[in-house]
Amino acid sequence: MKFLLPLMLCAVSLTACAESPAPGSGDAGAAATEAPAAGQVPKVEAGTADERAVAAIQTINPRVRIDHVGAAPLPGFRELIVGGQVIYVSDDGRYLLQGALFDVKEQKDLSQGGLATVRRDLLKTIPAKDRIIFAADKPDYTVAVFTDVECGYCRRLHQDIAEYNKRGISIEYLAFPRMGPASEDFKKMVSVWCAPDRRQALTDAKADKRVPTRDCTNPVAMHYDIGQRVGLTGTPMIVTAEGMQMPGYMPPDALRAALDKLAAEAAGL
Repeated sequence: MKFLLPLMLCAVSLTACAESPAPGSGDAGAAATEAPAAGQVPKVEAGTADERAVAAIQTINPRVRIDHVGAAPLPGFRELIVGGQVIYVSDDGRYLLQGALFDVKEQKDLSQGGLATVRRDLLKTIPAKDRIIFAADKPDYTVAVFTDVECGYCRRLHQDIAEYNKRGISIEYLAFPRMGPASEDFKKMVSVWCAPDRRQALTDAKADKRVPTRDCTNPVAMHYDIGQRVGLTGTPMIVTAEGMQMPGYMPPDALRAALDKLAAEAAGL
């Protein structure tokens, strides 16, 4: 769902109105690392275009969370990242645009720069101990992958985990149970993250093998919240170290080629 008004009417997220973990609930999410509350906004200076842009968003939904506000590549507008979506608000706070901003001359999607920065910053808040890491012996690249144990393409990616590693790609898994926090899927992913051997438990879960039910203090709810905030619309979501999103599932050779291309572009080659 991409239209702004219906999305803004959602209490927590602009991304598909996904249910969020309820603090204090009795399910597996209660023991998880508590996800940040909705309604938070960046600090902005009074009387500025940034303040007017934030106020404009809040007139539609005062509880919505804003992860970024700043200069837009479109003159006369400010750029905001709200629930993983890029939104442009005019400097006077009156007009609002949502969607890709494409530079025809440069053949470049200008809306991806700010979103990539937000993704990179949010992913930095997740420590290595809260990830399930399959590291290459000599990594050239490291990507974060939001995964779900029930997702067919997630399972396909994991079946080739050794091939990604052979191609110099380290995979760092984050949890995104797409059925939501009240689901059996969510509980299964909590059990994976609470297992003594997380890597084996994840491998077993994706192969439809039994994973013993466990509960502990875990980051699954936090991962789920961040997945919504970085614009996740489906799993697996592959994100580079620079915050760029790959187009869904990619086989090992295709992902390596895409990462090489991004690196060459960044180097100006």
